[in-house]
Amino acid sequence: MITLSEPLLELRGIVKTFPGVAALQSVDFDLLPGEVHALLGENGAGKSTLIKVMTGVHAADAGEILLGGKRIHPHSPSDAVNLGISTVYQEVNLAPNLSIAENVCLGREARGPLGIRWSDLRRRAEIALDRLGLKLDVRLPLGSVSIALQQMVAIARALDVSAKVLVLDEPTSSLDANEVAQLFGVVRSLKDQGLGIVFVTHFLDQVYELSDRITVLRNGHKVGAWRADELSRLELVTNMIGRDASELDRTEEAAAGVAATGEPVVSAQQIGTRHGVSDVSFDIRPGEVLGLAGLLGSGRTETLRMVFGLDKPDMGKIERSGVPIRRFDPKQSIREGFALCAEDRKREGIFPDLSVRENIILVLQAKRGWLRKLSFRSQSALAGDLASRLRIHPPDLEGSIDRLSGGNQQKALIARWLAVEPALLMLDEPTRGIDVGAKFEIMSLVEELRQDGGAVIFVSSELPEVVRTSTKVLVLRDRKAVGMLEGGQVSEERVVREIAEGGA
Repeated sequence: MITLSEPLLELRGIVKTFPGVAALQSVDFDLLPGEVHALLGENGAGKSTLIKVMTGVHAADAGEILLGGKRIHPHSPSDAVNLGISTVYQEVNLAPNLSIAENVCLGREARGPLGIRWSDLRRRAEIALDRLGLKLDVRLPLGSVSIALQQMVAIARALDVSAKVLVLDEPTSSLDANEVAQLFGVVRSLKDQGLGIVFVTHFLDQVYELSDRITVLRNGHKVGAWRADELSRLELVTNMIGRDASELDRTEEAAAGVAATGEPVVSAQQIGTRHGVSDVSFDIRPGEVLGLAGLLGSGRTETLRMVFGLDKPDMGKIERSGVPIRRFDPKQSIREGFALCAEDRKREGIFPDLSVRENIILVLQAKRGWLRKLSFRSQSALAGDLASRLRIHPPDLEGSIDRLSGGNQQKALIARWLAVEPALLMLDEPTRGIDVGAKFEIMSLVEELRQDGGAVIFVSSELPEVVRTSTKVLVLRDRKAVGMLEGGQVSEERVVREIAEGGA
């Protein structure tokens, strides 16, 4: 229940620009005591920038911030913390080698004539954890407890400085269902104590489970603010993406099944490795999207790695247009027309120090060889066409790719492979960690490629995405294929049943 009172925190008319980008354009946001206020929007909508202005990372170009009715000017994150605004990030940025107590009080240790007063430090940590209902041995190294408990320690650290505002930036992305429930219990307790909590997440179920109000940003503008119980999910998604969310429904062609004809682009027959997946068989033809569904660890990524040649099958065979593949390595796979967008775009996808243009043309240039170098003009034209087609924002091709949002980085990686016109495009968790709008665009692109006769293998932990996008679904369990569903057979209920009972 929202506490009816004056706002605890107000941001009025916030403007922030970067070279070539208007990140925030006269954005208002307010937070009440005892409220969980969800801040939502596409990647690139301005959420991160607004939080950075709120927490002293960036100075606003215009506008004002009020805390408890008084105007404040946080010049740094530590300045914001001292004012009472603390942030807990998706990645726990504490010191795992230090004790829990040291992390709670790090940089703020009470000292006496002989140095740190360890008994005082431990007592303060215990008091902070007690506010969260946690009883931990604060002498333990932080790295010895789960990620969920590390998140709690980060929150306890915020409470040690009497935080009034707590910003939770994607706090649940690495947590399982039980850990999420534990975190939400803590958040509700803090809310009852009068804290104002800003909640940033991509999980819409969690928004409605936890939030009192919702503010949506799009393209640097505030779209609106609503009570969570007065905004339907359809209305929320429509406001976030600026398009009718019904367009995300499964296409009639996918639901009815596609009469894909011709020789399979790829045929896998009982492929596997000794210590990985086994008994995986499938055909994929032009105009088909093959979804791989299964629980975490079921073998989805391992299957893609075998097809792309990162891992060599110890059993079975893979054929390309009816011809067995003998050599398994990524270089040969690229020659065969295979493309793989890996799950971890940060470590296995982008080259952060290169420009957007350089990231997009990289595979094409490698395939041509360095003796047939593409001219700068050709590179710019090709990258520009793909960036426009995939709606990469901002469209600054010469800017570093690490300045793009996660969703736009993902689209740039897909553009990299589209530049070589692959016969088979494999997408491993292409929508992980990105917003609803970017998900919409990527799934629309997959449908576009299918209609143009492309062949796509699509992996996602989000079952609705697999069902919505795929013309057929290979179900995996315990690193084995247990069922193939096609056309009208494909539904969430049927996939779940196959995961539980298939192959029995």
